[in-house]
Amino acid sequence: MPASTPPTDVPALPEKPKRSRTGWFVGLGIAVVAAVVAIVLVVVNVAGSGAATAGKVTVRIGTTEQAAPYWPILKREAAKQGIDIQVVGFRDYTQANPALADGQIDLNLFQHLQFLADYDVQSKQDLVPIASTLVVPLPLYSTKYKSVDAIPQGAKIAIPNDATNQARALLVLQKAGLLKLKNGGNTLATPADIDASASRVSVIPVDAAQTAPALSSADGAIVNNNFALTAGLDPKSALFQDDPASSTAEPYINAFVARDKDKGNKTFLKVAELYHTKAVSDAVLAESKNTAVIVQKPQAELIGILDGLKKTIAEAK
Repeated sequence: MPASTPPTDVPALPEKPKRSRTGWFVGLGIAVVAAVVAIVLVVVNVAGSGAATAGKVTVRIGTTEQAAPYWPILKREAAKQGIDIQVVGFRDYTQANPALADGQIDLNLFQHLQFLADYDVQSKQDLVPIASTLVVPLPLYSTKYKSVDAIPQGAKIAIPNDATNQARALLVLQKAGLLKLKNGGNTLATPADIDASASRVSVIPVDAAQTAPALSSADGAIVNNNFALTAGLDPKSALFQDDPASSTAEPYINAFVARDKDKGNKTFLKVAELYHTKAVSDAVLAESKNTAVIVQKPQAELIGILDGLKKTIAEAK
């Protein structure tokens, strides 16, 4: 298809009290500080299996889509299982993976496998998918033309400029017959791979959030589903999109992601399982206006896809 800013609700250690001149007060102060620090450490220690509180296990999940309507439903279903889901919102795609790697959250849910592979390789981390969720198509929109065939020679198309979504956008435009990539392109393609002499359009890389606004000036734009819906674009008006059910869409499967040591955590796997209950899935599909495809692949298969993508990225460096 986005340095971490720690979530504001992560407990902070108390300030160290000023030293008293009286020995008795010093001893009492040390005891109080030790007790408080011990309590705080218990609260903060959520990395391995969630924090147990009042008979419930707390699982903190980072996302860039904290306002999505399926979260209250997922939280309600989890509560029935004794799991308290705390949704931790991040402003953009660059923050949720570092927060997970640092142990500030237990899971995250915002990215596809290609994005995760790039992060793991670039940051030398070992975050892994523990369960799949969905694939969302990547569509081409235009406010000037009603079909792909109507787009003229020399037209300019805005595409996301982040590495993973940019490559996917180029593959979409190639599939639509609007441009040609040297050697067919791959999930690491960049504008430099465009065969200009064999292409009908050129591209304008912009921030993913600016692709929808770019429709006012460009001839078309590849717009991620979340930004398209925010901008009020109707998915049915898309001129073209990739097929989310095809094997070529595997790099773009979205997933619950955890640290490698937690990939077998039963509580985390239960949360992922609850995502696929009918109530949650129906809300997810409704939000996407039925453009998304729910995906259920075994964890081992997801990790295998991730490892293949990481190998490709590493070899290209």
